[in-house]
Amino acid sequence: MEAPVNLIDSFSEFKELKNIDRATLISVLEDVFRSMLRKKYGSDESFDVIINTDNGDLEIWHRRTIVKNGKVEDPVLEISLEDALKIEDDFEVGEEAIEEVKMEDFGRRAILAARQTLISRVLELEKDDIYKKYKDRVSEIVGGEVYQVWKKEILILDDEGNELILPKSEQIPADYFKKGDTIRAVVLRVEMLNSNPRIIISRISTVFLERLFELEVPEVFDGLITIKRIVREPGERAKIAVESYDDRVDPVGACVGMRGSRIHGIVRELRNENIDVINFTNNTTLYIQRALSPAKISSIQIDDEKKRVSVYLNPDQVPLAIGKGGYNIKLAGQLTGFEIDVYRESDEDEEDIDIEEFADEIDSEILDALKAIGCDTAKSVLALSKDDLLRRTELDVKIIENVFTILNAEFEEEQS
Repeated sequence: MEAPVNLIDSFSEFKELKNIDRATLISVLEDVFRSMLRKKYGSDESFDVIINTDNGDLEIWHRRTIVKNGKVEDPVLEISLEDALKIEDDFEVGEEAIEEVKMEDFGRRAILAARQTLISRVLELEKDDIYKKYKDRVSEIVGGEVYQVWKKEILILDDEGNELILPKSEQIPADYFKKGDTIRAVVLRVEMLNSNPRIIISRISTVFLERLFELEVPEVFDGLITIKRIVREPGERAKIAVESYDDRVDPVGACVGMRGSRIHGIVRELRNENIDVINFTNNTTLYIQRALSPAKISSIQIDDEKKRVSVYLNPDQVPLAIGKGGYNIKLAGQLTGFEIDVYRESDEDEEDIDIEEFADEIDSEILDALKAIGCDTAKSVLALSKDDLLRRTELDVKIIENVFTILNAEFEEEQS
């Protein structure tokens, strides 16, 4: 019996490292030995495998019905009286003989094969355990230490030594990590790759920002403040619409904190990402105005059917509405669900010219493209930058430059 005891003890030590509970290991062990029995005897139905969960002792007992000498038809299920009497000298025909199966009866090769099977099964259990654990933690924030940095991804180890993957595509552009650094991110997805769990985490997900607010703002965690929508341009800017059903709670003030104390920690975590927190409202006009903050809107025209809105601002407010890199207007559109067109308010003292007046100089297809984005007059086109027109139309940059040249020339002639 020495061989099986050593075998079980070795796996008891192994399971301590792999966080597999002893009961599960014993169950796997029994399955493995029953498999050995089936290979040796063709069936395991007439065998009892008993494993002591306290000390790991193993016993295998073979049960057979005693038949008359020479009448044994199935040696796995039956035993002759003559052989039964060798076990106990008072057996009779018809009784059940129980005989212990020694581990050496299986042979050394079978025991080694069982060991390899056990190793494989325990590793599978460990992988399944990790997969299930992190599958249940999708959308939760996890932390770990950077173990290896590669060009396309970073390998992180959590507190239990499980491997987490932070792809380059899920990193904030300004992120820079080296071995030994600690990282916080949200579990994005868990997948099985070649039977191995692959845990993908993200720092650019809007869920990551939402979880950070839950950590930093107790009112959000407690449900007093609801986050209605979040949009992000990772590392650059984010907009978050919040709402409180308690009139005594100022959702924006609570999220920002005294002198920005609460939001500063989130901003640092996100590599100085600018975060605009606004009050959510069902009033579309007011919601769009808030979304375009810090710009102040003079007037607004909403087309609910086309989900498009024309916003008119004083010239000095236009850069604020568009924002650095165009992120402010882009995120405002994503937050509200409207395509936002920004226009400079024209001086009423100056006459404007219908865009159709330039049909002899500008192709009709180009004019149609301009009118499609709400530019029906010369000044409405000139109120936009070349980058705006590139973004909102499919016109070539050279065509846009030519349009600007023609329109500007018209007004220069009028002034002269």
